[in-house]
Amino acid sequence: MNLESFLIVGAAIFAIGLYGVLSKRNAVTVLMGLELMFNAVNISAVAMSRYIVPARIGSAGEMLPQLLTGQVFAIFIITVAAAEVALGVAIVIAIYRNRETVFVTDVNEMRR
Repeated sequence: MNLESFLIVGAAIFAIGLYGVLSKRNAVTVLMGLELMFNAVNISAVAMSRYIVPARIGSAGEMLPQLLTGQVFAIFIITVAAAEVALGVAIVIAIYRNRETVFVTDVNEMRR
């Protein structure tokens, strides 16, 4: 597979996640859409790191390992996504206990 294939898959997954975030009312569905968007960025970062940064050739002619910038960036995104899910689920549970709804449009006011 070439770089364009990975970027098209990443863009498609990002578009599905964006649709889920903008069109759904359920807070859990919004969080799932955000996770899809994070994963699309991970796919694109790793693909660009793999295809844009070429392998270097050392002085003795051996192949040196590629830079792992995309993979390291993906690890940071996964870490942030895990923290976002933990915090998001805690907020959704607190809102559900307080208002007995998980719809985003019903929680737009601070008072009952």
